[in-house]
Amino acid sequence: MSTTSSETPVPVHAWMPSSPCGSGCLPPEAPGVSALVVAIRWFLVASALVTAPLLTAGCVMPQNWRTGLQRRYAAMLLRCVGLRLEVVDHRGKRRHEGGILVVAGHVSWTDVLVLSALHPASFVARGDLLDWPILGSLARRMRIVPIDRHDLRALPGTVAATATRLRDGERVAAFPEGTTWCGRAYGGFRPALFQAAIDAECPVQPVSLRYTMRGGELTTGPCFVGEETIGGSIRRIIRHKGVVAEVRLAPIEYPGESRRDLAARCERAVRGSEPIDLAAHDILDPTREPAQRADTRIETEERLIA
Repeated sequence: MSTTSSETPVPVHAWMPSSPCGSGCLPPEAPGVSALVVAIRWFLVASALVTAPLLTAGCVMPQNWRTGLQRRYAAMLLRCVGLRLEVVDHRGKRRHEGGILVVAGHVSWTDVLVLSALHPASFVARGDLLDWPILGSLARRMRIVPIDRHDLRALPGTVAATATRLRDGERVAAFPEGTTWCGRAYGGFRPALFQAAIDAECPVQPVSLRYTMRGGELTTGPCFVGEETIGGSIRRIIRHKGVVAEVRLAPIEYPGESRRDLAARCERAVRGSEPIDLAAHDILDPTREPAQRADTRIETEERLIA
């Protein structure tokens, strides 16, 4: 889960997840709501954040009640910021009970609300989020699995912690791209975290997520990229009008023995038939080193957990 972004990011190490998407990916003029609607949305968001501690009142309510409350809370927050949720379920009649790894492409902080509205989960998220005001408190209540993309040596510990959660029957959500993209272009699914599903012998639920206008056309309005702060992103999104979060639940993928194969299968399930428009976003910049190109799938992470 990303909470900050940077224009033309400079990787800390050669395989640091980075995205070429920036402010240029945002639509120049997005349809907006009135000042009154904006004020009402801010009031509702503030009210929801004040009541957030109720979400973890596990000692006073049964698990299924708490799960239902968390789902409704996330769905309410989506509506508070002006996003409507539409879900298409392609999983068929088979349902998995127990631990499962949920993976999706990463466009915005709103992705967390979308996935939580489907079913609450623990998220693999940047570790310094725990130190943030307000969001840090929510992150602790959501029991995030911290990951430090700057420190590759810490990655095996994150994989092990994720596998432990899965073995304990928990639902864990992750964004294998490692950073946010605009939604018109995508990053590859990095295989490292898929090792947790293999170690725990748990299936993976691929989720396709995209943001559209009510007419069905793709929009980059909700994306969280470039130098925008989380506060600026919330202020911008809360002014948007007519944005729909479209979710497609693909059939679950079973782990197998190769994290690379599992990551590739899940990426195909998430992308479906949608083309990846790399050239339009100047991702394959010939001035960049091959190891830094966005379509590169070679990863030091692989060696660390081999």
